[in-house]
Amino acid sequence: MAALSAFASSGADERVEYRDCPKCDKRIRVDLAAGKAYVNLSRLEGADKEVVAARAARLLDAARIPPASDPKIRPLMGWSSWNTFGVGISEDVILETARAMATNGLKAAGYTYVNIDDGFFWGHSEDGILRFNPKRFPNGMKPVVDGIHALGLKAGIYSDAGADTCGSVWGGGPDGPDNGGVGGGLYGHDAADCKLHFVDLGFDFIKVDYCGGFVLKLDERKRYTEIANAIKATGRTDVRLNICRWGFPGTWAADIAESWRTTGDIRANWGSIRQIIGENLYLSAYSKPGHYNDMDMLEVGQLVGQLKSVFGKNGDTGITPDEETTHFGMWCMLSSPLLIGCDVRTIPASTKALITNPYLLAMNQNDLGLQGYVVAKDGAAYILVKDAVEKFGRSRYVALYNGSDQAHDFTVRAADLDLGGRIDAFDLVEMADVGCFKDQVSVNVAPHASKFYRFDAERRVQRKVYEAECAYLADYQELDERFEKKFGTAAPAPMESASGGMVVVKLGNSATNYLEWRDVKIDNGGEYVLVIDYSSPDDRAFDLAVDGGVVRRVEVKGTEGRLSKAEVSVKLSAGVHTIRLANASARMPDIDRLTLTP
Repeated sequence: MAALSAFASSGADERVEYRDCPKCDKRIRVDLAAGKAYVNLSRLEGADKEVVAARAARLLDAARIPPASDPKIRPLMGWSSWNTFGVGISEDVILETARAMATNGLKAAGYTYVNIDDGFFWGHSEDGILRFNPKRFPNGMKPVVDGIHALGLKAGIYSDAGADTCGSVWGGGPDGPDNGGVGGGLYGHDAADCKLHFVDLGFDFIKVDYCGGFVLKLDERKRYTEIANAIKATGRTDVRLNICRWGFPGTWAADIAESWRTTGDIRANWGSIRQIIGENLYLSAYSKPGHYNDMDMLEVGQLVGQLKSVFGKNGDTGITPDEETTHFGMWCMLSSPLLIGCDVRTIPASTKALITNPYLLAMNQNDLGLQGYVVAKDGAAYILVKDAVEKFGRSRYVALYNGSDQAHDFTVRAADLDLGGRIDAFDLVEMADVGCFKDQVSVNVAPHASKFYRFDAERRVQRKVYEAECAYLADYQELDERFEKKFGTAAPAPMESASGGMVVVKLGNSATNYLEWRDVKIDNGGEYVLVIDYSSPDDRAFDLAVDGGVVRRVEVKGTEGRLSKAEVSVKLSAGVHTIRLANASARMPDIDRLTLTP
């Protein structure tokens, strides 16, 4: 449309222009560089052009992400050294990276943390003082931190919960393990190292790994709590802590850290990205403002043919542009921290355009703290949704994620999104309004590709279905059952006949091993039937309570591998409710979903 001559500008907003482009299938296109939005007269489909022009102006305004209400409330954005350099870092690499970020548009887009990962250590001295690698950081860390801060950026550092760091245990480059990390971890040095990092040097973030903790067989919750307390003891209240335990550590993590790793290390290949997305699809209940599931650092910029990484032999083969868009868009949809892992001094222009796209960033950088959740699944194709502007509002982000190796035709149903009436759809990647629909719309998505939209509807409708795999499981964790720990805690598991292909298993046998649907919004109070789909190998029971009130015992029969239904009538007032299923003394049935019927 940009090559066409402009018609008269809209009288409502001089930033909006009318153009006629019969060959273009978009109703509105946004050009942020020009600060303009162009309304395509050929795609109005009977709509009032002034109404569409007003929407175009609102879309322009939506490209400006408002400041956070709290500096620690949104997922962290920045860069980390590990993915490209491993332990092969230096003062020059870090400061050159910081200068590049400050001048190439990344800082302006919100990428403000420059995080030094493993490779700077030289162990602890005999008197317990942490030392820095004299070849890589000959001037120590103070000039590096000061240089980062002088650019208006924040500085991050790394350590391990145990005695040795990951680079010294497993290696961090082509030369094998880095001996400088032996004895460099926090274990036995919490107070002194935290004072050094956050008071003397002024670091603003720390990632705490677990390789040394694994070797020493430390208790994760106890150890990370000790580290969090040591950070608090420095008097700094603005330091962000990342727990890097390579699996969802447990719901306790949100009490002490701003983010926690949910998977093993990412690599620059599609299989790794797909696996990490798969491991995070059902963790939305554990994300909240200021506390996020960390899907690991971004492999954006590591395109096939443009790869720069010391981990080539460890799976870094590169990704395609479609895979890169899926990678970044899903990290935004799932509210992961956004830490660039490529060499930003030579970042491809297409990658920089993608990761500075304000519409994609707005999915990640808002005060709601919501992670997208799955509302429909067809094989390896998923539809995810989350609120965009306000909770229970009429604007929602929608992701069509095609994890399969074939193109997929998505059928997007308004009812699955809790939206009604006319729905206007804005493509966040193309920065284009694609028109409106009612009831449902079909979209074809290429293999390994994804589409990301903001849907603005006439009205929000009351949600009917709450999947169990998206509920809050109080004892949920993904730690390996090693060291003779027998967790047996509730977790999502595949079941082909279940409504979303998943059920929650291993519930009960403890007062804390319960399932809870939070934010159950009721528009019109009254009598409701709660229909709970379940499967059970034998006769079992569970207790149902609404908002911590009267407990209702529900007895169910064995289903011989099939799904059945249990029904409970309750009175629900207008407002937001919490519905809990629990059994403190015996195993519960497997739960598929909750359906609300007035």
